[in-house]
Amino acid sequence: MSTKVTKELVNPRSIVVVGASNDVTKPGGAILRNIIEGGFKGDIYVVNPKEDEIQGVKCYKDIKDVPQVDMAVLAIAAKFSEATVKVLTEEKSTKAFIIISAGFGEESQEGKELEQRIVKLIEDNDACLIGPNCTGIFTPHHRAIFSKPFPQTSSKGVDFITGSGATGCFIMDIGMQQGLHFNHCWGVGNSAQLGIEDILEYHDEAFDPKTSSKVILMYAENIKNPQKLLKHASSLINKGCRIAAIKSGGSEAGSRAASSHTGALASPDVAVDALFRKTGIIRCNGREELITVGAIFTYPEFEGKNIAIITHAGGPAVMLTDALSRGAMDVPHIEGPKADELLTKLFAGSAVGNPIDFLATGTPEQLGQIIDACNNDFDNIDAMCIIFGTPGLDKIFDAYRVIDQKMKTSKKPIFPIMPSTLVAGEEVREFVSKGNNYFPEETVFGTALAKIKSTPKPTNDVKDLISIDTKKVRQIIESVGDGYMDTKVMYDLLDAAGINHSNEISSNKVEDSIAFAKQFGYPLVMKVVGPVHKSDVGGVVLNVKDEETIRREFDRLMKIKDTYAVQTLQMLFGTEIYIGSMRTDLFGHQVLCGIGGIFIEVLKDVQSNLAPIGIGEAKQMIKNLRSYKIIEGVRGQEPVNEELYAEQIARVSALVQAAPEIAEMDLNPLLGSAKAVVAVDARIRIEK
Repeated sequence: MSTKVTKELVNPRSIVVVGASNDVTKPGGAILRNIIEGGFKGDIYVVNPKEDEIQGVKCYKDIKDVPQVDMAVLAIAAKFSEATVKVLTEEKSTKAFIIISAGFGEESQEGKELEQRIVKLIEDNDACLIGPNCTGIFTPHHRAIFSKPFPQTSSKGVDFITGSGATGCFIMDIGMQQGLHFNHCWGVGNSAQLGIEDILEYHDEAFDPKTSSKVILMYAENIKNPQKLLKHASSLINKGCRIAAIKSGGSEAGSRAASSHTGALASPDVAVDALFRKTGIIRCNGREELITVGAIFTYPEFEGKNIAIITHAGGPAVMLTDALSRGAMDVPHIEGPKADELLTKLFAGSAVGNPIDFLATGTPEQLGQIIDACNNDFDNIDAMCIIFGTPGLDKIFDAYRVIDQKMKTSKKPIFPIMPSTLVAGEEVREFVSKGNNYFPEETVFGTALAKIKSTPKPTNDVKDLISIDTKKVRQIIESVGDGYMDTKVMYDLLDAAGINHSNEISSNKVEDSIAFAKQFGYPLVMKVVGPVHKSDVGGVVLNVKDEETIRREFDRLMKIKDTYAVQTLQMLFGTEIYIGSMRTDLFGHQVLCGIGGIFIEVLKDVQSNLAPIGIGEAKQMIKNLRSYKIIEGVRGQEPVNEELYAEQIARVSALVQAAPEIAEMDLNPLLGSAKAVVAVDARIRIEK
């Protein structure tokens, strides 16, 4: 059975619009208009029992009378769709379907069952389906979509995939205004068969470095197959594509109460973040940011993070400087003889230190001279941002023409920020008509550029994975039942994975704790075994230094509700850090790290990644923590050994890969010092 994009969907020789109309305010009329106006070169058929001719095309009364046809667009009531698809698949050799109509799985169980029957008909005949409940698609070969106005199309434009038709229209609306061109648009609707991941697979497998778009934008409400998305998105990025996406529905409202720190932190949205980081996808938070990132993608990539800001308006330059600085970009000071020489060409009161402010009275000629100097004279500049608008006193065609000319010849990327989209509307439209796109707001641009520069390349081809004693891990896992593991067996499991932990004993007999003290010495830590959050119930005693304290605290701890034993362990010293893992049905195992101890759920400063995780990825997780300075050691504190910390993260990843039955796992805290990283408390829950 086929679940792939067929060639007939992308480049059909013939299309039938079932439910076509002369009324272009209806989907069936609008789609037919767009197919005709788009210059489709194949045969066009239309079906409507009430018409003889629609928009100049001969109309068939019944689908059975239509000739053999490659692709069908259905804009008819849901209840008539199944019979129509049956005729087309079994009698007309149709291999591609776009069902515009609503009334399927998004409305009722009955609609869902109808949807499933239609998918079976289509797959049994090696065909493919977009929709139902969608706006349609366009490719370089046809425009089977009902939205209007239609964007400029170009192979240098973006490929756009959306799970929501209306949202997709709103996103394209912003893009068209800013001069963005499009190559493909896929409105997948309910994704009854083909979803976002399948469209990515098509673009990956059909990718041609000479003719394919190098930019893909996505709006997703659901991710159904993370591993497929990971495979094809990272493959495309490694081929030279750049991908950005919105994944909506990430709030914590209504999430379940978790039984561990990791369970509370490893939400599905955290998993999406981890998935996107692993693939190299830029995650955007809204429509404007997505289009801004997509537009930046159409400019040449550049090394470095040093930006020159060229402007005739001080305020926007300050705001852009702030946005870039917050994103770890640099606006370096420009000085020296070449800077002094440039200043002599500008009016009195101008500044070249960066931002380069050539005043409201500055001329297009001066703008060109500044751009040339940034290109040729200032080696500490990697790219330029030009903020140029107008209060409406005069036209600014000449300035925008200079920007256009310089963009075409510049060695360094030039990003045009044009804030006067209404007052200078004519000038902006002329600039766009020359094949350019622009950015209307400086802080949105600055934030987007910084996000792009801080997103690493895909890392799913992991070569530095850790090896553990998988045979021993499997023996232990197969010997235990569901629920939290007994302490001794759990520590055997950690040993098999090479995860460092302190020496300990868990017992309901005080004499065992005293014997442990005689063997390993003082000071000790004593903890309840049973309660989930030990600190909350007064179940942790630190710095135990003598037998009298052991006896007194053992008695007190055993009386705490739900306690069935006391754990006695060596008291070690270091920075409290954390590693955890959480299994989800969709994403597999997430592995998290961060600052540990009692503050983990307050600060929530964690980094997440999807297993498998190698040493290099683990190091990057550590460096991405907001509290990384603590790991490095601040104010005389001993640093945490990052090599050992990263190794322990990679070992947890290897453990959950070898033992997928691990549902939740907490190592909190581990104590990290310059010489060791050791888990002093652990919880592992098995769910087979």
